[in-house]
Amino acid sequence: MKILAISGSVRRQSTNTALLRALQAIAPIGMALEVYIGIGDLPVFSPDLEGADEPCSVTAFKAAIAQSDGVLVCSPEYVRGIPGGLKNAIDWLVSGDQIVGRPIALVHASHRGEDMLQALRAVLSTVSSGFSAELFLRVPVLGLEPQQVADVLGSEAHRTEADAFLAGFAGYCRSPL
Repeated sequence: MKILAISGSVRRQSTNTALLRALQAIAPIGMALEVYIGIGDLPVFSPDLEGADEPCSVTAFKAAIAQSDGVLVCSPEYVRGIPGGLKNAIDWLVSGDQIVGRPIALVHASHRGEDMLQALRAVLSTVSSGFSAELFLRVPVLGLEPQQVADVLGSEAHRTEADAFLAGFAGYCRSPL
């Protein structure tokens, strides 16, 4: 099973990316979790660039989505909303069928961010009938370094929760939607 894990942050030391990498390290046997960090490489969405004029970075992003069995999204909150880069990436998927029906769940690296999560849930449930509002993993690691994030996820309480989340998402990806 191939899972694409999208970080909504373009920051090099992002806790969101670090949390996805920590999940990648503990993914169960049979689950390949690929962390996608290229949203900063996508140009601003324009219908004029679709089709024959589509930039290579967009084509590669769409292919990564299409080749996945499911998608995890982990994003920071910027000014109480979805970061522009992540929203832009989602906009590139709207006119295609790569995301339609694809299983999607959220991971969150903060104890706050409810406004962004609410907006992201609305957007993802609009673009995919496979979005699951019930599957959700929150690991409050805001402000920690990547190794500290991995250590927190590896702690007994969080590791058990993360393992259950990944197993639940794998089951969700296998179930008919």
